Amino acid sequence: MNNKKTNEKICTFFVSDYHFEMKSLPYISKSLEEDKNIVILTENNLKGTIKTLIDRTNLNSKTKEKILELNWENDDLNKFKIIKRNIEQEEDILIFIKGKLNYIKNINKNLEKWIKNTDSVKIVDCYDMSEVGQDIDEIMSNYKIVLNTSGEKEIEKL
Repeated sequence: MNNKKTNEKICTFFVSDYHFEMKSLPYISKSLEEDKNIVILTENNLKGTIKTLIDRTNLNSKTKEKILELNWENDDLNKFKIIKRNIEQEEDILIFIKGKLNYIKNINKNLEKWIKNTDSVKIVDCYDMSEVGQDIDEIMSNYKIVLNTSGEKEIEKL
C-alpha cells in the first residue's frame, strides 16, 4: 500500500458507517461540484445509512440527488468496470475504499494493475477504527495526507 508517484493516496478512519459518511460527505460534495467521477468500494451496503444522513442534511436538493445517485452498495464488479472505463477515457476519478484491512489491501492490489500508467486517480483508503485503533500511527506512516471533516490535511511526521 505504498504511495504511487502518479496517484494520490489518502487515508481516513471511521468508527461507524454514519461516521464514514459524515466525514466523507463534504469531500464528496466538493468533488461532485468539480465534476469528478466518484466510486465508493465498500464491504457493506451503505444505501440505507446514506439516505438517512442525506435526509438530515441542509444540502441543496440537486447535491443530495447527485450524492444518492452514487452507488453506495457492495457491488465491486460493476464498480471496477466503471473505474476501468474512467481510466481508459483518462477521466479524473476519486475512489473510496471502505472496509477492513484485508478488503482495503485486496482492492488496492487489484487497482494497482489498472492505475499504474495514469495520474487521474485519487484513492481514499477508509479504515475501521475498531480494527486498526492501535496501529493507526503505522498505517498513517504509509500516507502523506489524511482526510477529515474539513478536507485533506498533510500528515505531520513525528
